[in-house]
Amino acid sequence: MKLNRRNLDTLTNLVAKPTYLGSDTRQGIAHIGVGGFHRAHQAYYTDALMNRGQDLDWSICGIGLRGEDRKVRDALAGQDYLYTLFELGDSDDTQSRIIGSISGMLLAEDGINALIDKLASPAIRIVSLTITEGGYCIDDSSGEFMSALPQIQHDLTHPEAPTTVFGVLCAALARRQASGIRGFTLMSCDNLPHNGAVARKALLAFAALRGAELHDWIAANVSFPNAMVDRITPMTSNAHRLQLHDQLGIDDAWPVVCEPFIQWVLEDKFACGRPAWETVGVQLTDDVTPYEEMKIKLLNGSHLALTYLGFLKGYRFVHETMGDPLFVTYMRAYMDQDVTPQLAPVPGIDLTAYKNTLVERFSNQAIADQLERVCSDGSSKLPKFTVPAINRLISDGGELKRAALVVAAWAMYLKGVDETGLHYAIPDPRAEFCQALVADDELIVQRLLSVEEIFGSAIPRSAEFVAAFEWCLNSLRDVGVSKTLENLLHL
Repeated sequence: MKLNRRNLDTLTNLVAKPTYLGSDTRQGIAHIGVGGFHRAHQAYYTDALMNRGQDLDWSICGIGLRGEDRKVRDALAGQDYLYTLFELGDSDDTQSRIIGSISGMLLAEDGINALIDKLASPAIRIVSLTITEGGYCIDDSSGEFMSALPQIQHDLTHPEAPTTVFGVLCAALARRQASGIRGFTLMSCDNLPHNGAVARKALLAFAALRGAELHDWIAANVSFPNAMVDRITPMTSNAHRLQLHDQLGIDDAWPVVCEPFIQWVLEDKFACGRPAWETVGVQLTDDVTPYEEMKIKLLNGSHLALTYLGFLKGYRFVHETMGDPLFVTYMRAYMDQDVTPQLAPVPGIDLTAYKNTLVERFSNQAIADQLERVCSDGSSKLPKFTVPAINRLISDGGELKRAALVVAAWAMYLKGVDETGLHYAIPDPRAEFCQALVADDELIVQRLLSVEEIFGSAIPRSAEFVAAFEWCLNSLRDVGVSKTLENLLHL
């Protein structure tokens, strides 16, 4: 059965359906970057809230700034912006549902002025973002906004015809300022440390280049809450579409596949109101830092510890790596011995239980999370998810081999061939640059670790880390993944 409003009532009762579509919903949120994670996370929570008959003026308008966003828009528009959240887990208590909280989508290609007008409208009180780590144009080594980028320079020269996120945001905020309309909350939902602070830094840096008056107005009228977001959301495949049809009889052009687990810890810092997300499970807090550090170092750090090694071994799914006892033992050692001692107490969280949950989540066969997805953009992920833990181990004089193995596995992964001899592409915007660093085996250590925007300055200066990295690299090259893990773990 084709998914749309007309067919909604005839769909199987095995899928939950929105109850509010006939209501007078109004758009209060604009979201830039409508991908799988947004639809499995923020849109899910907003849908749950609207299903209670609450906050019907917080419907979401999707915003697409890239050419490839048209594919998503067309798929959603063809089914009245409804889509299936297809929950997959190894137990039989999963609950899939039809989500209706997105009620439209605007594309920059169809007219940038209409898009800016939408963001400038007083009805829009939150603009949220999932634009990936690289979308913020912050140099990892200096921490500064990369104003020299050609697209940034274009937007400064053509402020009414912007192409970047920050050009568009500033154009909309300048109109709000000129019209006497309040600012909005800019809410990052990207998986990076202090995402709100990063968004603030980038937007204010861009605004300062447009003019001091706009910069000062934004600083005073826009809020930037930090958030910790969590839900494993694999890329939707044709196999998933067929599975959805076979299990639930739904023909959905772009369903979203996700695990049952979901978490959102959000600082309650909103300039112009917000939905009552706390009534549907969002944890509001004054300071997201301990939750964020826990998640980034334990979940994201462990993901990277598993995935490059797993890919080299020839595995292609996260659950396959978890089916190998060597990988599980290594991951637990990394979490327990290297990361956990670095974490401050996290209010309301039992860290042992949290780590056990991670093992369960990574072992989820039903979701079939692709290693390729987790391996992607390593040059952006490592500085955020792994390097801070290594820096702390160096300063504390801790054991370094387990953490060094993450970096060594990435270096070997960049060569583009696994232990079975299979060649693969490197999904990273900087793939060519990164692959050049590992092209000469004799120079890998020197070339790779000296890239400051990835590894900072402490790592290449630590003789102990360099020695640990060399040992791991040589071991992976000489005896392979499994034997390296056995030797490292003294098995």
